[in-house]
Amino acid sequence: MKAIVIRQYGGPDVVEYTDVPDPKVGPDSVLVRVKAAGVNPVDWKLREGHLDGIMDVHFPLIMGWDMAGVVQAVGGGVTEFAPGDEVVGYVRKDSAEHGTYAQLVAAPVRTLARKPASLDWAQAGGLPLAGLSAHQALVKTLRIRAGQTVLVHAAAGGVGSLAVQIATAHGARVIGTASERNHAYLRELGAEPVAHGEGLLDRVRALAPGGVDAALDLIGGDAVEISAQLVRDPSGIASITDYGVAARGGHYVWARPDAADLAELGRLADAGKLRVPVASTFPLSQAASAQALNAEGRTRGKIVLLVD
Repeated sequence: MKAIVIRQYGGPDVVEYTDVPDPKVGPDSVLVRVKAAGVNPVDWKLREGHLDGIMDVHFPLIMGWDMAGVVQAVGGGVTEFAPGDEVVGYVRKDSAEHGTYAQLVAAPVRTLARKPASLDWAQAGGLPLAGLSAHQALVKTLRIRAGQTVLVHAAAGGVGSLAVQIATAHGARVIGTASERNHAYLRELGAEPVAHGEGLLDRVRALAPGGVDAALDLIGGDAVEISAQLVRDPSGIASITDYGVAARGGHYVWARPDAADLAELGRLADAGKLRVPVASTFPLSQAASAQALNAEGRTRGKIVLLVD
């Protein structure tokens, strides 16, 4: 099969589009023919070696953790899926070696859910990691409720676009930070936009004089520090970028593969409460260009690889 492989850490120049052996399918895994694979910041950060201290990486490494595709075969112990089923998956395993930037992937059942019927392949491929990050931070960690006010930093990005919709679907009022060019977009998603940068604290206070109930940091920098001055309780802060949030009484969130959570995201999508904005698509062979665009940090919505 064709896949995107790296043989060492480095920049875009280490990315190869090449032939590799088809994956083996274990007893609790499913062989999926990939239709689309989401591109996430963690992909190029792993490529550059930034995750070397927290997980084992084996070269040559097939990149990617997100995917949507069609089941081709199932392992001997699998009863949840059958050939022909359309699925989505956040296929992060305990070590990095066999990823989703490929024509075929062997995915453990625990990482999969059925593809939402309302999403096309590109949208479905962009859902898993970003959707789980937002859902697990807002719903499972911060336990947001109807009537609360939630601040989302970097609300127009891949995770932020979904976080705004998930919070809104749970009845929360959402204030989202973004550049002014994305303010109309955030209003479409259901958020009240504010410009990021100097003066952010005062701009949020103008909208929420009594502070906010929860804050989700998706960008790093001073987002946690600003959030700490706005939340009524420090336990109302979650970050997917800043490990130091725990020292302030908040929560660091690293999305976990979870079939039930993925299924819940699918239900929201099919109920018309969650759409996956796709900013750009690239063929699998142009994964390096897709990662370079993602690394610029200015994309509205998701970047997705389409796989033949």
